[in-house]
Amino acid sequence: MALYLITGGAGFIGSHLAEELVRRGERVRVVDNLSTGKRANLAHLDVEVIVGDLAEMPVARRAVEGADFVLHQAAIPSVPRSVQDPLTSHRANIDATLNVLIAARDARVGRVVYAGSSSAYGDTPTLPKVETMAAAPLSPYALQKLVGEQYGQMFTRLYGLETVTIRYFNVFGPRQDPSSPYSGVISLFISALCEGRAATIYGDGEQTRDFTYVANVVDGVLTACHAPGVSGEVINVATGGRTSLNVLYRALQDLIGARVEPGYAASRAGDVRDSQADITKAQRLLAYRPTVSFAEGLRATVEWYRASQVTIT
Repeated sequence: MALYLITGGAGFIGSHLAEELVRRGERVRVVDNLSTGKRANLAHLDVEVIVGDLAEMPVARRAVEGADFVLHQAAIPSVPRSVQDPLTSHRANIDATLNVLIAARDARVGRVVYAGSSSAYGDTPTLPKVETMAAAPLSPYALQKLVGEQYGQMFTRLYGLETVTIRYFNVFGPRQDPSSPYSGVISLFISALCEGRAATIYGDGEQTRDFTYVANVVDGVLTACHAPGVSGEVINVATGGRTSLNVLYRALQDLIGARVEPGYAASRAGDVRDSQADITKAQRLLAYRPTVSFAEGLRATVEWYRASQVTIT
């Protein structure tokens, strides 16, 4: 069995990666500072857990020791937070990433799969977003994630460390905590509607996103661990479609049976207008196909929130 290190493994996406790897019979180690991750997300899994901050090099070295693969998910994944506090965001998103890469290089890790972000594309009007497009980050977070993937490519060129970046597009699903300041819009909408509150839509609601169910991301990341010929590559993993926030909100109203209308507020600094992935490269290099549609993912996510005792008031 290989040993997989998942940084940020007590968080939303990281815990889903851990769950699938355990299901496959692999050994899993998680490192998380538990600032937003939760031990409860891993309570049902037989995994090793290290509590620590990867911005401290000794923590990174301890975590990486003996690992065959590193799935680097740890980050402060928030555009607004990065605008408000770019220094703290930088420490989590760049300093920690560099530490992980140095530790992985020195420990001769087989491959590092890095969680990139579609925010690197910025607000260019061209759709869908293709990996060959020039990056145009609009926020410190977007810039930090871009720097992280470029560091990965540099370590591949300079040191021979195999790295792959998977660019995420608005991932959603069970265990995405609506109380977190970094939570995605879908969990926030579900939480509000289940509680009978009006959710806030920033802007006119006609902005679009390529909402991607978490199981599709897990599939892409784990395939990237072993796929040949992908070292140094940046690859979009999403559905290839897009949905406006207004359409999303109405779909959730129907699924939940709530008729509370949303409130609208001014657009936030750093937000992009539209986002949609071109997944041709993922199809070619990873034989990737999204197995869970947007509609199926919404239903599964609402069902999970209901099972978690979130009720309409």
